[in-house]
Amino acid sequence: MSRLRAKSFDHVFLAVFSFIMIYPVIWWVGASLKKTSELRLPTIWPSIPMWENYSKGWHFSGDYTFAHFFGNTLLMELGNVAGGVLTAAIVAYGFGRLYFGLKGFWFSILLLTMMLPGQVTVVPQYILFNKLGMVDSYVPLVLPHFFGGGAFFIFLLVQFIRGIPRDLDEAAKIDGASVYGIFLRIIFPLIKPALVTVGIFTFIWSWDDFFAQVLYLSSVEKFTVGLALRMFIDQFDIQWGQLLAMSLLSIMPSVVIFFLAQKHFVEGIATTGLKG
Repeated sequence: MSRLRAKSFDHVFLAVFSFIMIYPVIWWVGASLKKTSELRLPTIWPSIPMWENYSKGWHFSGDYTFAHFFGNTLLMELGNVAGGVLTAAIVAYGFGRLYFGLKGFWFSILLLTMMLPGQVTVVPQYILFNKLGMVDSYVPLVLPHFFGGGAFFIFLLVQFIRGIPRDLDEAAKIDGASVYGIFLRIIFPLIKPALVTVGIFTFIWSWDDFFAQVLYLSSVEKFTVGLALRMFIDQFDIQWGQLLAMSLLSIMPSVVIFFLAQKHFVEGIATTGLKG
């Protein structure tokens, strides 16, 4: 009986805690269907749901719908994820499997860059891209992902690669595989869970990177979803219901991708550095 009571207490505690955690999302959904005058009321659900908040918010900009801004963002994300995953895997393979001079030193330098605040590189990066005539384009947002994808992702993949037995490399060499062949046929397929993890993190972080987007993009036709949401604030009379409705839709791609790849994501986190 005591064990049953303990289990019941655990379930009740988890249910209450879960409700506390998801309450802001529940409020968010309800607020997206409210009139502006109702947002101050303590009720979660509106008296009369304003479903037109979604249709009006979708067509908020006269020249472009939110489908255009979603398309811009997804196009940028495609380059970010592809560049980040591919180049991070290549660099991690070099640190995890190859031998070259000062390897430990360069890997230490790589790890030290993780401690460097991003604000330090903002000004020189902007000056560089401005002189190259790439401001107001997606190049400054996408190109950095093609140079290793980031120190954190390289470190993550290096730990995963180090857990793969070197016997597989030796067997491939006996069969005549080159360094590139070992990477493409042995290492790359085996680190798939970690690559999915890198892809998910890259997608979510770059999707939410409002600062870089507002810094480099100025043309409305090139706006991402985050910048499109800002246009609601730029007007005098803010339609909060429409803003909340579109902001709710803006997180859907990240949520969908996370749940679709959740199995590989959890596997990549759980097994990184633990294989022997």
